[in-house]
Amino acid sequence: MDSHILIYIPLILALFIFIKHILHKLQNLPPTPLLRFPFLGHLHLLQKPLHRSLAVISRRHGPVVLLHLGSRRVLLVSSPSAAEDCLSKNDAVFANRPRLLVGKHLGYNHTSLVWSSYGDHWRNLRKVSSVEVLSAHRLQTLQGIRVDEVRAMVRALSRASGERKLVDMKAMFFEMTMNVVMRMIGGKAYYGGNVEKAEEGRRFREIVAETMRLMAASNMGDYLPWLGDGGVEKRMVELHRNRDDFMQELVEECKIKRRSYGDGETKTMIEMLLALQDKEPEYYTDELIRSLMLSLVIAGTDTSSGTMEWALSLLLNNPHVLKKAQAEIDAVVGHGRLVCEGDAGELPYLRCIISETLRMYPAAPLLVPHESSEECSVGGYRVPGGTMLMVNTWAIQNDSRYWEDAAEFKPERFEGSERHGCKMIPFGSGRRRCPGEGLAARILGLALGSIVQCFDWERDGEELVDMSEGVGVSLPRAAPLMAFCTPRSHAAHLLSTI
Repeated sequence: MDSHILIYIPLILALFIFIKHILHKLQNLPPTPLLRFPFLGHLHLLQKPLHRSLAVISRRHGPVVLLHLGSRRVLLVSSPSAAEDCLSKNDAVFANRPRLLVGKHLGYNHTSLVWSSYGDHWRNLRKVSSVEVLSAHRLQTLQGIRVDEVRAMVRALSRASGERKLVDMKAMFFEMTMNVVMRMIGGKAYYGGNVEKAEEGRRFREIVAETMRLMAASNMGDYLPWLGDGGVEKRMVELHRNRDDFMQELVEECKIKRRSYGDGETKTMIEMLLALQDKEPEYYTDELIRSLMLSLVIAGTDTSSGTMEWALSLLLNNPHVLKKAQAEIDAVVGHGRLVCEGDAGELPYLRCIISETLRMYPAAPLLVPHESSEECSVGGYRVPGGTMLMVNTWAIQNDSRYWEDAAEFKPERFEGSERHGCKMIPFGSGRRRCPGEGLAARILGLALGSIVQCFDWERDGEELVDMSEGVGVSLPRAAPLMAFCTPRSHAAHLLSTI
């Protein structure tokens, strides 16, 4: 009798799946993979790197797919038209953020700029970040910091070239970018030879390392709450306390410094926000300042340094592109001075290299997840309210249907004034578009322009640089980029002056 029952179990399960599939279609919901397990949903389909496994699902089921990842309903889009439906047509509907552990514990209980849902609070934060903190005028006043740190990196590369040493470019780019951002925020560098206080520098570097580890970790507790989080939440609570304490100490130092300045004088982003605090103390609290500055640290460092690492990797594998970029800089800047941020408008090929790198290796391959506030339509399908949205920018930007020779590194494709719309959205689109795009453009242009102008570059051996991708939300390389650099003949006197 028992054996007969066992025979019917697969049939019952198959019937159950079939009925669910029919009901799904009758409700005009987006296509969904047929095999969906109880409790787990479609989690069994996911592998690392996540953006690639999601691209496989989209190729099988279409550009608009509804997934059930544990307890969460997730809309996966992977075409320009579907992305436009979500980020333009339904921009306000998808302007919310899902409630995830990282937003709870590292996003000030979902009140930070990155993790706050759409509303008055978020609009105020966005205004402060765009108009006050990251405006073109504000970034221009802090240009000297970026120049200092890029030149410090160039000096370090020059020393390494003299010793014919293989350089870890991942560390070089990351430390430079982190010093730029932290000096802009609070006036202090925490990497390299200019660290004022060794213990303070060590604390900060430990906080950054733990942040990167937790941001890269898979947190199944967000999708399977009953399974637990493997200690991730406890680590996030501890990390938030350490980050918050560290940033508050920096805020207090800036308060003391401001007392020695003249009226209206501000030298860092924290001091600028403290000036606003003087006028509106009930809104510009210390917590809001800490939250904004920590958002900038997370969003503005690893992403920019990773893009530079991918760009140099591509140049090493395509030396003809490197030579063309060097020729452009030589023609525009000449041999008598170093490239500066003001040259960006006259260096279109360098901008094409950066754009092509961001196309092939977007720093946020799935963007930051959105969530729908109400029912809407995407691609002709009904999407219920409370659905998490994942936009697979990597899949869109590497799809041969939208990009000719998509797998090839061709900066020339960005020459001219063609508008790409949602075919090219490395910084997102709509209301939640990254407000740090202008800062990233300045850092990328100055840093890459400087190392292209000053050095010739060689791979470690005859083989092409391995372009394998690692695991993490910012699309890191699987292995750090190691390379040799040699000062270009005409750059020797420039290097001697910095």
